[in-house]
Amino acid sequence: MSPPNDPPIFALLNEIGIIEHLARNRAERALPDGLRLSHFIVLNHLVRLGDGRSLARIARAVQVERPAMTNTIQKLEARGLVRGVPDPRDGRGKLVFLTEAGRAMREQGVVAMAEAIRPVPHGLAAEEIAGLLAPLRRLRAALDRARDADPDPEPQR
Repeated sequence: MSPPNDPPIFALLNEIGIIEHLARNRAERALPDGLRLSHFIVLNHLVRLGDGRSLARIARAVQVERPAMTNTIQKLEARGLVRGVPDPRDGRGKLVFLTEAGRAMREQGVVAMAEAIRPVPHGLAAEEIAGLLAPLRRLRAALDRARDADPDPEPQR
């Protein structure tokens, strides 16, 4: 619980951060077949927004450095969950596509995480949970637009 004088937007984001931490820990324990949450996030991103995205674009979307995304994509390729092809517009780049195994693994992850979280929302009706989605999606979209409007920060030394 935030102190009563904290601005409401800070209190809201603080609660979301705590929820994210708790949910992340639960999700990581539930994911199937040694899948890591960072891997699932990429699979989920490609299902949600379509595959054939550049490695750099995926890294930016999930807000990780490009070398970390390269590592994640290599691990997913080794497992046969994605395939990378050279980007015809940028010979140095790579486009990432889901394989059928990748789609299936994402679905297994969704089922496993839903099952792991199912007993948790005591006191929250399905209608209440559904009612939270629209305002949270608007908040996410606003934060995403603000991120895109911000210039890239100076590298930390």
